Amino acid sequence: MKATTRPLNSALWLSAGALCLVLASCQADSPPPAEDPPPAAQAEKEAPARHDPAATQSTEPAVKQPIVLVPEPLPLTSEELAAGWLWLFDGSTLFGWQAASQANWHVEDGEIRVSEGEAGLLCSTANFGDYELLLEFKAAAGTNSGLFLQTPMVPSDPAADCYELNIAPSDNPFPTGSLVKRSKYDGTIVADSWQQLHVTVRQGHIVVLLDGDKVMDYQDPAPLRSGRIGLQLNEGAVAFRNIRLRPLLLQSIFNGKDLSGWKTYPELASRFSVSEPGVLNVKDGPGQLETERSYGDFVLQLECITHADSLNSGIFFRCIPGEAMNGYECQIHNGIKQGDTTQPVDCGTGGIFRRTTARRVVAQDQQWFQLTVLAHGPQISTWVNGFQVSDWQDERPADPNPRSGLRVEAGTIMIQGHDPTTDISFRNLRIAEIPTAAAGQE
Repeated sequence: MKATTRPLNSALWLSAGALCLVLASCQADSPPPAEDPPPAAQAEKEAPARHDPAATQSTEPAVKQPIVLVPEPLPLTSEELAAGWLWLFDGSTLFGWQAASQANWHVEDGEIRVSEGEAGLLCSTANFGDYELLLEFKAAAGTNSGLFLQTPMVPSDPAADCYELNIAPSDNPFPTGSLVKRSKYDGTIVADSWQQLHVTVRQGHIVVLLDGDKVMDYQDPAPLRSGRIGLQLNEGAVAFRNIRLRPLLLQSIFNGKDLSGWKTYPELASRFSVSEPGVLNVKDGPGQLETERSYGDFVLQLECITHADSLNSGIFFRCIPGEAMNGYECQIHNGIKQGDTTQPVDCGTGGIFRRTTARRVVAQDQQWFQLTVLAHGPQISTWVNGFQVSDWQDERPADPNPRSGLRVEAGTIMIQGHDPTTDISFRNLRIAEIPTAAAGQE
């Protein structure tokens, strides 16, 4: 995969706790009422007529949303999108990353850089299970850094609660390409030059290519099945760029032929059908199609197309089985205000409806687009065409009803038919459950 970078005109300096450049802030979020109307009324409430612009506005107070610098999405080829590749670093901000210590993590010239401060990690806010990871790094002579896999924010022992893929000089006990305290490789840093790491993590089997050469093939007898991606400041300056990830071991939840494995609701207005081999279509609404299985922590990837402009639909998850679209909703709505893709209509595709607005509308109506939803504990992250649009953690008190509070219990997945104008298709629906991290790994 060819590396792609986009230079910036100036550095974006961020404190360790900052995720992006905050320019201003809006009003505070108010959660929905604890008691919801009956299902029919709820469905009607959540399905306003599309032709009435005023009706698309939620009856609840606006969610608090900081105004942030939102870059244009980095490119991915159609083949890369079909394979499920995602950008973990947007080339301009630290959206989707969180620092565990006070250090001068910042973005400059399309790179994540760090050179001084308290030793520690810059971690992805999302936890991943099995994946393929590509990135490039550049280290100064004498730098000791690393790429941490399946890690908590603050790991305690690379032999036990994470995998530390070292970036270190040849005189280090574990030179570049080694897994610290696990397996040694006699690699070295090419000082001040870009080097590529290509890492596959699959059920505790870790394979590492350094500049295209296989340097590590390690099988953990006690596999760590999930965790964050971490970039390390230890000693010396280091930079990272072109950070991409592809989830692995996803299984189809739609057979492409019929609605086996799904529960239909013929009493509701929506009509779900297999419109052509491999394509699931929904017309009219309101209504829903619900998986027979339940999922708690997972990564879901699918492709979607709207057959008219500004249609409204959603992917609901961790739903209370049998209830009317009672779950978290990843919105599908490609409408924008005043021609500005950073101003979504009605939360925007990839936003979590009534919780957080997508930072940019990436998809276009009447064109297939890829949608990725990752839910792990209270953290929910979404990508559209490989660009991360939402990074949200549910900080509400725990509640079995996701309308009222944090729900981490497994629930069904639902596809929404929103209103009488609905005409939306889906294909390549695939999911992988993310195992719970070991105790103390969060």
